[in-house]
Amino acid sequence: MKSKIYFLMITLILGLGFSPAFAQLKLGYVNSQQVLEKFKDALDVKKQLAELNTQWESEARNMQREIQKLQEELESQSLLLSDQRRQEKVQEIQTLGQKYQLFLQTKWGQQGEGVKKEVELLQPVYEKINTAIKKIGEAEGYQYIFDVVAGNILYASDDQPDLTEKLLAELNKELAASTTDSK
Repeated sequence: MKSKIYFLMITLILGLGFSPAFAQLKLGYVNSQQVLEKFKDALDVKKQLAELNTQWESEARNMQREIQKLQEELESQSLLLSDQRRQEKVQEIQTLGQKYQLFLQTKWGQQGEGVKKEVELLQPVYEKINTAIKKIGEAEGYQYIFDVVAGNILYASDDQPDLTEKLLAELNKELAASTTDSK
């Protein structure tokens, strides 16, 4: 009984593999990393995020300097300060240290502003990319378009179409049209 089921399954798989519908399957792929490195909107987002990170880094350095300054003051005045005043200085340094750690977590933590801002700014870019991929796929009759960066493709023969440049051309065409419309 089991051998009949295995035989039936193999026959079915081989039959589907050589069916006319399978032979008509049109596949393509894009390199999303390359698109994000060349698409102007994505580059603008990277620039905005870099500026934001530079601002936050400056704030973090200022906080570090303030903590370091207070530590140096405590060390240099340690013998002159009363126990109460020394404790107040230590508490002030600890409080600033906690604020610094909280700042780092709020800006660059897993749920931080940096991550949220990146998602917020990149969402419209991804929507444009997905719209352009869909447009190319529908216009040229592709059943599947894969992303090689996501690791979905283990092998692509040389005769498989790389749609990355076509996608970039479509995105830039839409960008030029929207720029002309806004003028």
